[in-house]
Amino acid sequence: MKHFLWRSFIALLLLIVFGGGTAYWLYYHSLRYPVNIQGNQLNYTIEKGATINQVAKDLVDQRVFNYPIAATWVLKARYQNKAHLLKAGEYAIPIGATPEQLLQLFIDGVGIQHTIRFYEGWSFKQMLAEIAKHPKIQQSLKGLNHSEIMNRLGYPNVHPEGRFYPDTYFFASGTSDSALLLHAYQTMVQKLTEAWGQRANNLQINNAYEALILASIIEKETGAAEEYAQVSGVFSRRLATNMRLQTDPTVIYGMGERYKGNITRADLRRETPYNTYVHKGLPPTPIAMPGWKALYAATHPDDGDSLYFVAKGKGRHYFSPDLKTHNCAVLRYQIKDKAPKKFRRLCQKQTYCRVCKQVRNKPQPSLKPSDDLAQVGTP
Repeated sequence: MKHFLWRSFIALLLLIVFGGGTAYWLYYHSLRYPVNIQGNQLNYTIEKGATINQVAKDLVDQRVFNYPIAATWVLKARYQNKAHLLKAGEYAIPIGATPEQLLQLFIDGVGIQHTIRFYEGWSFKQMLAEIAKHPKIQQSLKGLNHSEIMNRLGYPNVHPEGRFYPDTYFFASGTSDSALLLHAYQTMVQKLTEAWGQRANNLQINNAYEALILASIIEKETGAAEEYAQVSGVFSRRLATNMRLQTDPTVIYGMGERYKGNITRADLRRETPYNTYVHKGLPPTPIAMPGWKALYAATHPDDGDSLYFVAKGKGRHYFSPDLKTHNCAVLRYQIKDKAPKKFRRLCQKQTYCRVCKQVRNKPQPSLKPSDDLAQVGTP
């Protein structure tokens, strides 16, 4: 009997030692050695609501784990009370990663970050189109009109144009379109509040929303950042003297789908709430998404004397303090090379323009680049 008890004790002891050694080997060798990754990395997604058992089985199915490693991985997570901490998301599992590192990666929730870019000057419609075509964004707003989208975001009766800040946004796979829009909306609120809080004195606008409207026009008028304050100054002086803004981007916005790339004289006379050739003051809403430079310019117009400007090519403009000079600038930069017959006809009336005098008094000596603007204006 004693011999039987002794042999049983020894067998139990060996079983405990062997079992403990096996468990230690499984833990040390299986959880601390790299998992099976083909290529440089594996993009792996944990679906929302997935349990650790489901994740482990999926990793086995994808041959990242084998069954013993998966079982040990789950047991360790449960023993450390971490099994419930896994976060949904898309993860980049690098080559050389161990099961221990995978567990920590899934707990930290540091997943792959995707990006989307909203550009300065875009409309709300363009923004929605960019969101709709991104494969990593969960689409929940499809089929809703602009008013319904704003209701969904929690801002009923708010016109969406210009309300979202143009920037590059980072997000995890599966982020909803409404979450991205809300983030961009709140960012614009912060930026607009900051710009309005730093505003210059004696502005011709009365509140932050008017600053947003003006900034959107500035954004559409010029692509040259160094001209933002000048354009803002022109509009500020026009508002101060009760002149119409007469800015083409507002006309284009008011035309909507009717705009096909050109504006006619009839378009400039056509009644829309946004036609600043017809109406004095600002249009009723922004016409695009302004960036920070435009927001700052709207609240910090320059102190010059310009009341007019015209495009002169390469994204730049010529600024004029009076209508005569402006008409000469239009001749020089918009008509001279594009419509020579019209140019010659108008020069017979606008004889005060230096550019017309230059044509009449041929031959002319070659001009230096710095002399180009001298050909515009009254003598």
